[in-house]
Amino acid sequence: MRLTSRLAALLALAPAFAVLFVVYIGATGWTIWISFTSSRMLPNSVFVGLRQYEALFANERWQVSVHNLIVFGLLFIAVSIALGFLLAIAIDQQVRAESLLRSVYLYPFSMSFVVTGLTWQWLLNPTYGVEKLVRDWGFDAFRFDWIVRQDAVIYTLVMAAVWHAAGLVMAIMLAGLRGIDEEIWKAARIDGIKPWRVYASIVTPMLGPSFATAAVLLSASVVRLYDLSVAMTNGGPGLASEVPAKFVMDHLFERQNLGLATAAATSMLVTVAVVAAPFLYWQSRRQRLVVR
Repeated sequence: MRLTSRLAALLALAPAFAVLFVVYIGATGWTIWISFTSSRMLPNSVFVGLRQYEALFANERWQVSVHNLIVFGLLFIAVSIALGFLLAIAIDQQVRAESLLRSVYLYPFSMSFVVTGLTWQWLLNPTYGVEKLVRDWGFDAFRFDWIVRQDAVIYTLVMAAVWHAAGLVMAIMLAGLRGIDEEIWKAARIDGIKPWRVYASIVTPMLGPSFATAAVLLSASVVRLYDLSVAMTNGGPGLASEVPAKFVMDHLFERQNLGLATAAATSMLVTVAVVAAPFLYWQSRRQRLVVR
């Protein structure tokens, strides 16, 4: 009877395993293989070694996109975590309409990056956005044209992305704060410790898993950033907001350079693996310690 149940369970899971191996693992392996070939418009099996990767890392557009992603990622992760943590602390003070506030802060995350990008494109457009509104109020010298400036456009992507993701970080941090023993706060009040010192010296270290979870989720969003950049700026002006995912899509569908596109995609995959592997190892090690 037990053998029959196991066979039935395996049979039920067979389609899911087939999708996993064929669609995910198979497609990933095929992508990695193509990156070592001379494929252009159509895939071929002519092995060229690391030639595509040499061309990739010598490509100025790829270098610019990686630089943009590093700047965006560092600012996005840091500001999102800081803002989300502060929002969680504010909501954790037993404020009125807490459910409403949580919903308001989480609402941007429920939208796609395309909607977020188009919304912020309208807000930041000098012709009919915030700049025009303030000038209509009589402040003719006011300028807020970052979205059309090459030296500032990447920061507009950061602003939009933080607005989109801060609510998610807030929810993660709030869950961590609600898991802290109330006795810690009682002891701190008795000892006369100021609240900010408790958060800095006691609460923050205890929220290490929450910070790590938020950082990993945000890092994954950084690496696959595409739709926000396309919706807001389409990579412009020039290459000022170009990102690796857009580089991949452009070379895959517009430039018909399959080998270079898959080399870039493989590089992104390795980056995600490097970010995720330590976190997964730490999680598994932590679970083993808890079991013991």
